[in-house]
Amino acid sequence: MPPHWLPAALNQGWIYRDRVRPADLAAAPGDGPLLVSAFYAARYRHSDASVWRERLAAGEIRRNGQELRADGALAAGEELAWHRPPWREAAVPASWPLLFDDGDLHVIDKPSGLPVLPAGGYLEHTLLRLLERRHGDDPAGIPRPVHRLGRFTSGLLVCARRPATRAWLSARLRESTAADPDGAGPAEAQRCRKIYRALVVPGVLALAAGESLPLDTPIGRRAHPQLGQIWCAADGSEPGDRPARSSLTLLERGVRADLVQVAIASGRPHQIRIHCAAVGAPLLGDPLYGPGGLARAAALPGDGGYWLQAWRLELEHPGGGRLDLEVPEALGL
Repeated sequence: MPPHWLPAALNQGWIYRDRVRPADLAAAPGDGPLLVSAFYAARYRHSDASVWRERLAAGEIRRNGQELRADGALAAGEELAWHRPPWREAAVPASWPLLFDDGDLHVIDKPSGLPVLPAGGYLEHTLLRLLERRHGDDPAGIPRPVHRLGRFTSGLLVCARRPATRAWLSARLRESTAADPDGAGPAEAQRCRKIYRALVVPGVLALAAGESLPLDTPIGRRAHPQLGQIWCAADGSEPGDRPARSSLTLLERGVRADLVQVAIASGRPHQIRIHCAAVGAPLLGDPLYGPGGLARAAALPGDGGYWLQAWRLELEHPGGGRLDLEVPEALGL
């Protein structure tokens, strides 16, 4: 194992709480009632109904606070709780460079492979938990993430100790429809500019070094055999499809990969991975999004292998002025 990694270990388990909705009953297969096993198989698609019946028999599931040992029909409004036993979390990197700290703002260079928040099978092996352990006795408070980066995305991550600062920064990190990803437009709209670097499949982009390409493929949720639905390239035809805007600049061509820079003016899920794939140049090693920007059926969002770095951040400082930060070691060929 590399140095400064948190080794694989069992966590303490977790309780997943759900409430049965009328829509769940309406979606029940056939004309019969909605069974507990069918509810969970539809809600958590990583396990089929037979596995959920085994969990029922093991006493892992409670309905309205009462332990269940067998399958049964559900009614709208009932509360379910799956007491998931402890599971083994994979090893993750547990150290990072600190790039800025003024006693409130706390900006780090997040390593690839470290989840920011609990999700996708990670509960304790996350940046949030590591920050809580390290700064639990800090009189100034615990720096907590203001935004997310994908587990395998490295680079600038902004944290803050004060809740008011996190709320203030979060508002400025949200999409600004007046902003231009290239940095043009009204000064008021340029409160935040996020620039990433990525390695993409080589030889696809019809650009010369230094040339840019606007990317505006909408992003929406579409059917996925393992997850029910997943974010991917969309055509804007569904009510939930969201506009998304990026600007891609080719920096350098290489034999193994092309190096690009991407500025984003919106913060959609997996936006850079989807936008690059949508124009036929997926991120090098991306197991999920292929040419066209649709999700591969056999892959999951938590799968890694791609190269993406949050390289530069230009942001208003809560105390006034601007904060311009770059990762010291920029992603390159």
